[in-house]
Amino acid sequence: MSTALEEDLIQRLVQGTCADPFSLLGPHASPEGLMINAFLPDATRVIVLDKDSGSGLLTLKPSHYAGFFSGTLPPREQPYRYQLAVEWGDYRQVIEDPYRFGLLLREMDGWLLSEGTHLRPYEQLGAHPMRLDDVDGTAFAVWAPNAQRVSVIGEFNYWDGRCHPMRLRAESGIWELFLPHVEEGRLYKYEIIDADGQTRLKADPYAFDGEIRPETASRTAVQPPYTAMPSWRQQANGLSAPMSIYEVHLGSWQRGEGGQWLSYRELAERLIPYVKWMGFTHIELLPIHEHPFDGSWGYQPVGLYAPTRRFGSPDDFRYLIDCAHKEGINVLLDWVPGHFPNDEHGLIRFDGTELYEYADPREGFHQDWNTLIYNYDRHEVHNYLTGNALYWLERFGLDGLRVDAVASMLYRDYSRAAGEWVPNRYGGRENLEAIEFLRTTNKTIGAQRPGAAVIAEESTDFPGVTLPPEDGGLGFHYKWNLGWMHDTLDYMSLDPIYRKHHHGLMTFGMLYAYSENFVLPLSHDEVVHGKRSLLGRMPGDTWQQFANLRAYYAFMWGYPGKKLLFMGGEFAQGREWNHDSSLDWHLLDDVNDGWHSGVQQLLRDLNHHYKNLPPLYQLDFCPEGFEWHVVDDSDNSVFAFLRRDEQGNEVLVVSNFTPVLRQGYRIGVAHSGFWKEVLNTDAGLYRGGNAGNFGGVHSDDIPAHQKPFSLSLTLPPLSTLYFVREG
Repeated sequence: MSTALEEDLIQRLVQGTCADPFSLLGPHASPEGLMINAFLPDATRVIVLDKDSGSGLLTLKPSHYAGFFSGTLPPREQPYRYQLAVEWGDYRQVIEDPYRFGLLLREMDGWLLSEGTHLRPYEQLGAHPMRLDDVDGTAFAVWAPNAQRVSVIGEFNYWDGRCHPMRLRAESGIWELFLPHVEEGRLYKYEIIDADGQTRLKADPYAFDGEIRPETASRTAVQPPYTAMPSWRQQANGLSAPMSIYEVHLGSWQRGEGGQWLSYRELAERLIPYVKWMGFTHIELLPIHEHPFDGSWGYQPVGLYAPTRRFGSPDDFRYLIDCAHKEGINVLLDWVPGHFPNDEHGLIRFDGTELYEYADPREGFHQDWNTLIYNYDRHEVHNYLTGNALYWLERFGLDGLRVDAVASMLYRDYSRAAGEWVPNRYGGRENLEAIEFLRTTNKTIGAQRPGAAVIAEESTDFPGVTLPPEDGGLGFHYKWNLGWMHDTLDYMSLDPIYRKHHHGLMTFGMLYAYSENFVLPLSHDEVVHGKRSLLGRMPGDTWQQFANLRAYYAFMWGYPGKKLLFMGGEFAQGREWNHDSSLDWHLLDDVNDGWHSGVQQLLRDLNHHYKNLPPLYQLDFCPEGFEWHVVDDSDNSVFAFLRRDEQGNEVLVVSNFTPVLRQGYRIGVAHSGFWKEVLNTDAGLYRGGNAGNFGGVHSDDIPAHQKPFSLSLTLPPLSTLYFVREG
């Protein structure tokens, strides 16, 4: 045998350290005929069968290395088609030899993957059902260029890394293997002998499915089908469209009996009708990528390509999205390309080297979250992330992505003191590789998925976040206006007696309102970690707290920019959000005096008016769509502004942020006529005091605020009013 095979290679195979199994295993032409070698640990006998007739052709001889069998079939003109009959004591099994199949990865795919320009890398890497030579099975492929050996392990081989070592494609660093008879739904991992000779068990970075924590295996699954994006969903994401986004954490929106999670399908039956009833146009889901730690809320994903199994299968998740679309609701997903956790089964030191992360901890360790930062300078990592963004949009039909923590990606000194960060090649603080990654990803989405929205959570004044890449921007469609959120919440948290000294907090945002395409966010981040709920931030007694919140919401819905509200805010949940329990739906019961249901009814009406009054959204990002009418009345804490659409229709928004009833308050307007009061946050319907203007007011021929006409209004305490000019 030593003349036919290298003895040391056989020994490595038996020991589980063979890096080139195809040089030993499977069929090999020799002068004597066709040599067939197989390694089947614990097998007692192996017979080569003719695949067409089922008759025995040859009994392979066992070697002195346990589990290694070899034999030679005589030469013949007709190629051999064979199977292996393996006996394990009294149990006999007929199998296909995985080492008789040729190369899997096409040369062009390998080139594009290495170059970082493969649009859909998940179509080549990962685990894919495949039929080769009339044999059904699964093709596995994983990038681990510095590994000494990689094996597929799973339920199908007793998690034994000696059984199925993979072939290395040295030109790309990708390991591949076709395993016959491995069907959908089987658990697997990669057993890697890394660059240092240590054994690591890794989940598949490209797995479409996986186990629920604390288990960590990947699961074979069919590639999700392509999903088209019809024009109505594209238009719903447009700059001139109304966008009222309901931000949801699926695990704590509602719970079932005994506090159990609702499944994706149960959520489709409850969440989608509720969102439609409330009048929201979009749902934004906190990350649903598979993640090991519930307390990360999904923001520390390990399985970036797998919807979490906490709520069901990938098909179940797709069903939830389809149900939203059937009701005319777009679905956005929080996406986390900025960092990943250090769980051992994940990407950390994947092949024994810093493969996905930066090697230098000054670049690769995220101090805020104890996570690792992707190495955006590596082509394959760039490809992994950009391909993932396109995957969620194309394969699950999602309508957009909200990109988490963009600021932490843009700056090398983010949350770092002097000396704790590495400057870029020009000596600056910007992460040039991350900037290029964001631009490329947004350009790719724009080209491949027109109409999909990409929204940045970006907390600095980095220029051009929503400018196209060709104009020097990052290419996002929208940016969260965190400055507006902080300023206005700070103002609303003040006792009304002090608000006149901080009047500019409510007006400053208009100085930069057109620098980006903004979303006004009241997100999950504002109701956790001791910040209190939105209701809890409002000053005063119960009446004043609810009145303040109602007035604030209406001010926000009238102000330029798309809207986002985290779940629970729509009915003024009193406590902070807790991801381990349901929202406090009982607050809507009649025994709570209607305070919370009043806020909920207001949000419904705000969404209704918002969608039906184009001045409130059509020119969000154009100066002609907004005009201050009262901007400087700090003594009375009154604000009034006009919203206008392309046809010249107008909505006047007036807010009184003191608990004082103001009668005969005069506001100048440019046009005469009747101004209908279409919304009043002090209405009895919302549990207010029911002061107001009896349905509307006629203009007077009295100039005010540099306008030829004016309105004499009654401003209820702590209220916001909407007026529509008729005709």
